[in-house]
Amino acid sequence: MRDLLYLYSLRTGPHRPTRCYSEGFDRVLDQYFGDYITVLVFMAVGALIVGGGLLVSSLLRPNKPNKTKSEVYECGINPVGGGWSQTHIRYYIFALLFLIFDVEAIFIFPWAINVERFSGREFGMGGFILVEMIIFIAILILGLVYAIRKGVLRWD
Repeated sequence: MRDLLYLYSLRTGPHRPTRCYSEGFDRVLDQYFGDYITVLVFMAVGALIVGGGLLVSSLLRPNKPNKTKSEVYECGINPVGGGWSQTHIRYYIFALLFLIFDVEAIFIFPWAINVERFSGREFGMGGFILVEMIIFIAILILGLVYAIRKGVLRWD
């Protein structure tokens, strides 16, 4: 990038360079922006293909709306009642806790696989990494204890 700015300053400076510098600058610009132009062309072609497909599908599809097509469909069973029902927040919190502990448990596997390598002479950080993992697991346990004390995991 510094070379590109230098060539640009030579071309636009108070004393214009000779013809060979100008041609070199044009070659650098073509080479520099060539990759971006290629990406822009592919993006435009992709947008045209997607837009064309959407246009053709909207022209060819049958459009005959009726009451049966706009009804809620659930596993082949006719719907009973309205489409709105209230779900208790406890289900969402339980699912969120599962995701949090599941993702956090995934972070333990790379540590368990590489703990022996980090403890060796190459790194010598075995004690630090062990303490760090103990703190990590303690935070997880504190979160679990908090959820149990709040009664989130209790099904009534």
